[in-house]
Order: sequence, then structure tokens, then C-alpha cells
Amino acid sequence: MDTPFNLRRFATSPVVAGLAFLALGLGGLLAHQAGATTAPTSAADPDLVKRGEYVARLGDCIACHTAPQGKPMAGGLELKTPFGTIYSTNITPDAKTGIGNYTYEQFDRAMRKGVTADGHNLYPAMPYPSYAKMSEEDMRALFAYLRQGVPAVDQANRQSEMKWPFSMRWGLSLWNWAFLDATPFKADAQKDAVWNRGAYLVQGLGHCGSCHTPRGIAFQEKAMSEAGSKGKHYLAGETVESWRALSLRGLWTVEDTTLFLKTGQNRFATASGNMADVIHHSTQHVKDDDLVAIATYLKSLPPGEHELAAPSVPRSEVAGKVPDNLFTSRGGLAYVQFCGDCHRQDGGGVSKIFPPLAGNPAVTAKEPATLLHITLTGWKTASTAAHPRVFTMPGFARLNDQELAELLTFVRASWGNGGEAITASQVKNMRTEVVKEDPKAIDNSKFETPRLADMLGKPNATQLVRGMRLHLETRDLLPNNVGDQLNCTSCHLNAGTVADGSPFVGVSAMFPSYAPRAGRVITLEDRINGCFKRSMNGKPLPVDSPDMKAMVAYFDWMKGATKPEDKVPGRGVGKIDRSLTPDPDNGKKVYAAQCAICHGENGEGLKSADGKMVYPPLWGDESFNIGAGLARTYTAAAFVKRNMPIGFHNNFPLGQGGLSDQEALDVAEYFSHQPRPDFPEKVKDWPKDKKPADARY
Repeated sequence: MDTPFNLRRFATSPVVAGLAFLALGLGGLLAHQAGATTAPTSAADPDLVKRGEYVARLGDCIACHTAPQGKPMAGGLELKTPFGTIYSTNITPDAKTGIGNYTYEQFDRAMRKGVTADGHNLYPAMPYPSYAKMSEEDMRALFAYLRQGVPAVDQANRQSEMKWPFSMRWGLSLWNWAFLDATPFKADAQKDAVWNRGAYLVQGLGHCGSCHTPRGIAFQEKAMSEAGSKGKHYLAGETVESWRALSLRGLWTVEDTTLFLKTGQNRFATASGNMADVIHHSTQHVKDDDLVAIATYLKSLPPGEHELAAPSVPRSEVAGKVPDNLFTSRGGLAYVQFCGDCHRQDGGGVSKIFPPLAGNPAVTAKEPATLLHITLTGWKTASTAAHPRVFTMPGFARLNDQELAELLTFVRASWGNGGEAITASQVKNMRTEVVKEDPKAIDNSKFETPRLADMLGKPNATQLVRGMRLHLETRDLLPNNVGDQLNCTSCHLNAGTVADGSPFVGVSAMFPSYAPRAGRVITLEDRINGCFKRSMNGKPLPVDSPDMKAMVAYFDWMKGATKPEDKVPGRGVGKIDRSLTPDPDNGKKVYAAQCAICHGENGEGLKSADGKMVYPPLWGDESFNIGAGLARTYTAAAFVKRNMPIGFHNNFPLGQGGLSDQEALDVAEYFSHQPRPDFPEKVKDWPKDKKPADARY
């Protein structure tokens, strides 16, 4: 979970608001230029063009004026509003369809006053009230870059499709008269140069207030700076298109904000939504001095009226600790099942991969719109030079309103977050707003995911929860029986509740059964102990021990009404095409690109700062031995194909899978044949049946 923390992109966020004459839309620099005089075409100073390119980065021009898969700055980005559809416009130097015939004076008027070359008004979603603060030097540099640093694209602009009366622009002149201040930024003599530079960038080119400042009845920003009687509203937070653009007033330390803008991540949050695009296109390219200036200015602002800033440091008494009700509340068990693998039991997330929930402003915010939105529709990280790999979180719209309310209430109440409870009606309302009729929006597989929270309603709830925890935390709870760094859930994802992740659903109905590897009929207890000896390179549990009985009870609860003859959708890990030939050299490349970030460059696994194993080692002395199923190439490949990597796309519930059959086979061949512990009892295997061709012995 994370925060959108939008600094700009109001232009791509249609919102219902305003007077009858005012509709939201992206004006852009429209190419209706009848009667415009032709600007000089002599080459500009290369240094001026280069400066203009940087100004364009600061203003994030490309984000709004480039359509998906379109040519840069050629417009065409579709924006749907309740009042109709509008399209961003071509601002390349094409003379016919772009701004090739604009003079500097016409360009300056459009940028500062929202009036195009032919005299018609732009909708104020083009943030000209903010751009009005630009210095003349920056404005001229931007003009030089757009005219001579951007390739001309002959692409006609699409006309707005706004409904009457919103299609009439005459009312915008009244709006400008009432709310537009076209005065360039003036430095505050009482502040130093760093603060003033930050204020200039935030108020002007950054147009941060477009998203983060509350709006008035005419859809005007209530304040354009921190100054004056209305300054308390500036950057105090606003809900935009079902996202909460958080208060930026003193939100984090200068270092935390700078790191967030540069990399898309910090110790409190990870960018999402439009802000991920802003960081990708804009702020990661901004000079460090300017990022520090922005952060310095924001830090100087006191908290807004309706939103408290996140703490500068985690609350020591709760951060990094497992909540007391994690395994005794429905919300806690829902968190264990659907969130814990990425965000961890202590809410700390996984550094540089998955964001923390402890102290995350999207979680702690009084207005939970962003938290609800992300939970229902999913999330992905910004791609930056520091973190080029994009990680995703799938949407959890498959969970019903009450389930999500319980889960999110637990998250908001844990680790000192102090957030108010979430109601099922809040979830329902957000679901109506953001979950579209898209078959990909909700997981519709036939696999019925058991809900761990339902164990609490059973007479033997305590035993069932213990059995579940023995699968989830095997090494910690049974240190004398586990000889490596694995838990049952390392192979049976989310404590055995994930389709094609070797789930436990219906498994106990299949026992006793004949096992070719053993050459005899085995019990469920035999099968469990086989995992202890092989996958966990350890010692078997006594069959009559309370812990073995708890594990079996958990399996029996998972069985439900399954009969031995039933076929359970999603059971096992599937199959891989046996006609394919593995290529371990390519597997090494796949491992480096897709697996090493979680399992280590040398298969050693990933540990947290306090030394606890987060994701298990795939080879070496602390990994599974050669008798384990995952030591076999094609078994490992089938598991990888459907379950690894996690956070790769939007599959429910872990964003898991996504490699091709060949990639899965290659990487399985590579890691399964790395050095690992021996299995002394291997001589007893397959006494009657043919040994699989990919067995390690």
C-alpha cells in the first residue's frame, strides 16, 4: 500500500465541480491559430533549448500532452469527464497542427492567462494559474525547447466533445477575472534562496496545488501559496477522482521527501496512481538541489486543517512489532492471508520492493479514499533509475465489502497508525466509483479461496489457528524440526490458499493414498513429515503430537465438502510442457532479472535489517535438499510458471506468475541444480515405480 502524493497531473484528473459555466478539461495550447503571425525560425541558443528541456521536465509537459503509445508532445490523451470528453493537444512545432506559428507573446499569454492565439479561453485544467508564476527566463527557455528541441508531428487535434452548456467558453473570462492572478513569482526577502527556489517550483512549474489544494465552489484553488489569510488551505489535501491527494504541509523530513521524489519510494510510502507517472516522467530527472529546495519549502509549511502529517520517525513502541490481535481477529487473519507476504506481519514492508503500512500516510489519512482505491483496483511502483523494476499489487475486489472493511480497519488501527475504522458502506461506495465492468478487474477463477478469518467461527478455532500458523511460521514455531530457512508457506502460498500454489484445499480428502516415491500407501501425517525431511531438510513431527494434530485439523478444515473423487480447480501447481528442453545459461539470466531481488544474487535469500529471513534461499546449506520436489526441474518449473515472481502483474492475490514456459523451465533448471543439502534417505525412493527423469539422484 502506498500514497499517490500527487504534485501535478491535475490536468489528467477530471473532477465534478464548479459553476454551471465551468467544466474540467485539458485545454493545452490549442492549434486554432487563425490570424496568428509567424514566429522567427532562427535557431535558438543551444543552452537556452537545453534549459527549456529541463523546464519542461519540471512542468511534466509530456505527461498530459502525450497519448498512450503516441508521439511525445503530440497530444491526443483522452480525458473523460461527467460533462463530456476532451483531448490534450499537439504542442510540437508543427505549423499546421501544433504551435509552429505561435509567437513568443502568444505562447506567454496562453501559459499565463489561458488565452490561445486565436483568442479563445482554455479550461483551467491547463494549470495556467500556476504557470503564471514562471519567470520570463524560464518561459522563454520553454518556448525555445518546444519550438526547436521537440520534433514536429503532423497530428490533428481532436475537438472537445463537451455537453452544452459546458461547451461554451465565454464563462471562463469571468472565472479568470475572479480567480486568476497572472503576477510572476516574487521571492520572500525574509526567506533564504533554497526556500524561495522551492516555493517557486512548487507554486509554479510543479503546479502541486492543482491536486493537493482544496477547491472552492467555482473549482478554483482556495489558495495559490501559503501567504495571506487563505494560505492555510494551500496544499492541505484534496480528494481528486477517488484518490486522496494528501496534505503536503510538513509531511516528511527534507531527506524523506527528496528520496521519494527521486526514487518513488521512501521509508513511509511508495508512489502510486498519477504520482508514479509524475516521478517517472518528471521528478526523478530533477536536479538534486531543486528536489531539496522543494522538500525544504514543503517541510516549512505547518500541517493543514484537516490532515495531520505523518510522524518523522516510526513510533518506537509499536513499529516493527506484530499486533496482538493478528491471529485473533477477522481483520488480522485477513491481513495474514492477503497482505502479510508483501507487507509483513510487522507492517514494515520489504525494503525497495513493497511499501510499509506502518506510518504510511495513505493508511493514516483521515480521508481513506486512496487506501480504498488501491485495495480495490491495485497499484504499481514508478519505474525510476534507482528502482527500474516495476512491482505491482493486484486489486482485491473479489473480497466482499465486509471483508475489506475488516481488513482495512485492522491496518488502520495497527502499528500506531491510529486511523478510524472503515465501514462496509465506504467500501461499497468506492467500489461503485472505481471498479469497472472489466473481466480483469475481479478475479473470476473457479478456485474458491478459503478465508482464514472464517476459522474463528469454528468450535476448534484455537487449534485451527495453531495449525495455520505452523504452516505459516514453521521455522519459528518448530525450530527443532526445520533444518533450513523455509516454511510450509514457502511452497504452499498464503498458508495453502492460492490456486496453483499447491493449495491445501481438498487435500486431506485424498489420503490415505498410494505414493510412488514411497512405494506404499501413505497417510496425511506421512506426507507432512515427508516435507519436514525433504523441503525443510529437518526432522519429522511425532504423529500423535498436538502440533501434528493441529496441522491435520487445518487440512481437514480446508477439505470442506471435497470427496476423494472430486477434481479441485487450482489444486497442485499444474504441469509444464515436457517437450521443452531447459537452457540453464538462459535460466541464469532470467534468475538475475526476475528472482535475485527477492532470493539473493547467490540464492541466499533475502533478510530484513534485523536478520530475519523474508524470502527463502533457493540453494545452499539453508535451502531444501535434493529429495524435495522443487529439486526436480519440471516440478520446479511448473511452480515457477504459476507462482513466481510475485508482484509481477495483477493476478489475484499476489500478482504472481508471468514467465513463459521456456523461461520458467530455464530458471528452474538453473536454481534446482545449484549446490544444496543431500538427502540420506534417497536410497529408499521409488522402490517399485519408475524414477522420474528429472530426479536429482
